[in-house]
Amino acid sequence: MDNIKELHKKYVLPTYAPEQLFVKGEGSWLFDEAGKKYLDFTSGIAVCALGHCHPAITEAITRQASKLVHISNLYYNENQPKLAEKLIKQSFHGKVFFANSGAEANEGMIKLARKWGSNDGKFEIIAMENSFHGRTLATLAATGRKKYRAGFAPDMPGFVFVPYNDIQALKKALNEKTCAILLEPVQGEGGVLPAEKDFLNQVRKVCDENKVLLMFDEVQTGIGRTGKFFAWQKYGVEPDLFSTAKALGNGFPIGAFIVKHQYTSVLQPGTHASTFGGTPLACAASLAVLGVIQEEDILKNCNEKSKILFDALEKMKTKFNTIVEIRGMGLMIGIVLDQNAAPLRQIAANLGLLLLTAGENVLRLLPPLNVSSDEVNMALNLLEQAFEEFTKN
Repeated sequence: MDNIKELHKKYVLPTYAPEQLFVKGEGSWLFDEAGKKYLDFTSGIAVCALGHCHPAITEAITRQASKLVHISNLYYNENQPKLAEKLIKQSFHGKVFFANSGAEANEGMIKLARKWGSNDGKFEIIAMENSFHGRTLATLAATGRKKYRAGFAPDMPGFVFVPYNDIQALKKALNEKTCAILLEPVQGEGGVLPAEKDFLNQVRKVCDENKVLLMFDEVQTGIGRTGKFFAWQKYGVEPDLFSTAKALGNGFPIGAFIVKHQYTSVLQPGTHASTFGGTPLACAASLAVLGVIQEEDILKNCNEKSKILFDALEKMKTKFNTIVEIRGMGLMIGIVLDQNAAPLRQIAANLGLLLLTAGENVLRLLPPLNVSSDEVNMALNLLEQAFEEFTKN
């Protein structure tokens, strides 16, 4: 461990502050170099939604790696259109662009929206305060949290921010330059805050009446995290295009954005590209992910375990005054505290339960979607122990 720390400090840019070394993963569990195991309710920040090293995904990656890894998008590969078909069948009539990450997928949506509006002088995108869309300069400019943008000025122009769930503020921000509205159905980094259904319905109506594109960032909410394949299906509000990534490859890097059929001609050859987007290997991993979700009835498990967790956490709220609110959707759960959540997260880690924070005062739970009942109960017991220790201090 000491040698790894030294190498990391010496050769890796200090953009992260890693705390532990993990050398093995299995299902909902991670193991450190000493063999100690931890119940992982982070899922690699909603990435390993089927747990670590799922056998079907490991087998698909191994098989494809021995056959064909990369050829570029100058040629067809047999996995990419098959994956696109499956994603379209899970969403709406349209087409897919493949990238490598959520930020890339969001960047692609921004480019499509601007290209679509360019002939009419429309380029402005309305985004939400407290949002998070990525770390590239464009997705950073679209992120409604100033702390992430600090030091990278000037911001890329063309983004206007309004309060989340405030339809009147959104209408006021709308003008003749607006080409799109961008939002997360559930704000993740911003504190696990779901959109109000009436708000999304009103946003859809505003877009239709003003010929503005509605874009959803489903990087964290997509691929089953909320109990539906995509969060917009939970609300019954269809976007014109939306992004997805994270759980799409269960740890293998892949992202995508999906566009409704009437906008599929906006980006033509030469207008957008990604060298590694949709490789045979990435698509093989993702095809295996989608297969497991269907074959193992993952969405059903997500909804069942979600109810258990929400019910238990509401009871826990009555026991610990520091808990202000339990919110979220599916297995994307936020425990809102009346103080900074980071110390509680560390206490839980010391007990063997890995959690995340969101914002400053929200403890975030993102367990694998195939988490078992025993693992849920174990996590609740460890979390209660953590709260007891936390509230003593």
